[in-house]
Amino acid sequence: MSKTDNDLLAPAGAPPAAVPQDAGGEPRPKKQQFRRDKRDVHGWVVLDKPVGMTSTHAVSVIKRLFSAKRAGHAGTLDPLASGCLPIALGEATKTVPFVQDSRKLYRFTVQWGEERDTDDSEGRVTESSEKRPTPDEIRAALPAYTGTIEQVPPQYSAIKIEGERAYDLARDGQTVELKARTVDIGRLELVEVPDADHAVLEAECGKGTYVRSLARDIGRALGCFGHVSALRRVSVGSFTDETMILLEDLEALCHRAAAGEGSLADALMPVETALDDIPALAVDGSDAARLRRGQAVLLRGRDAPNFRGPVYVTVSGRLLALAEMDRGEIVPKRVFNLAGLLGSAGPKRG
Repeated sequence: MSKTDNDLLAPAGAPPAAVPQDAGGEPRPKKQQFRRDKRDVHGWVVLDKPVGMTSTHAVSVIKRLFSAKRAGHAGTLDPLASGCLPIALGEATKTVPFVQDSRKLYRFTVQWGEERDTDDSEGRVTESSEKRPTPDEIRAALPAYTGTIEQVPPQYSAIKIEGERAYDLARDGQTVELKARTVDIGRLELVEVPDADHAVLEAECGKGTYVRSLARDIGRALGCFGHVSALRRVSVGSFTDETMILLEDLEALCHRAAAGEGSLADALMPVETALDDIPALAVDGSDAARLRRGQAVLLRGRDAPNFRGPVYVTVSGRLLALAEMDRGEIVPKRVFNLAGLLGSAGPKRG
């Protein structure tokens, strides 16, 4: 008598695996597993991420709602934070680096009187003070944290130390020594002081800036200590609050689309939205064919562009490739295949 697969996988001497049976002793039929087919979806969803959700979970939710083959986000937003989380679907993932390098705008609340090991309200109190700063004292402290500055990231951050995330080491009780990093903060302003214990600030900054570190360092400078108690990312590059969509609104749109009462494309912004800061260059059909094959194209004539740097190339108004321009020569770096569901203008708030 031949062995079953379960018998072959079982350790020696173990009884054969039981076959599920119904009340009458007959074998129960296995439940059929239904898997939603993945499809090609290309564009950006600018999610207004709710507090409590991780960026990774947000990506998985959006990927499932669109049944998309590929998805990724353009910059982690802490679970404590809400606001602008650009999520790339399909070919838009090729443009993620352009968004990650964009300027970001944050609005955050600092709670005075306590410094915490996470530099936010979820951590353990490490320092405390009865002192509270006046609005004028807060304003006077802010110029020291604008421009190009050196900033030590929070111990609870995603920075890797010898292959381990800093927050994993910190959670294991290890003291994490992180080196200061150069960051750029273009604007830092006091928005309001709702009460003596809190101040609302707004920061426009470049890549790698930690708002939690700002709150910590300003609190130390004022001699009262502080941590972030609320944080919202207002914008990332060209993605602003006007293009954000709430998760519940997106889910409702998905249900309407499934019922034939709308299109998921209404929630997507075009792939090229991420490329607003670089020049666009239109080519004809013959040059487009060469670029699709990964071949460089040399533009000739008086009107040929004469500069060096990145461009995005279009043909008949459609995104074709990311390329480097070098004195009239277009060298393709990433070619786009935009067959499938495409983003249009994205959601607009009335």
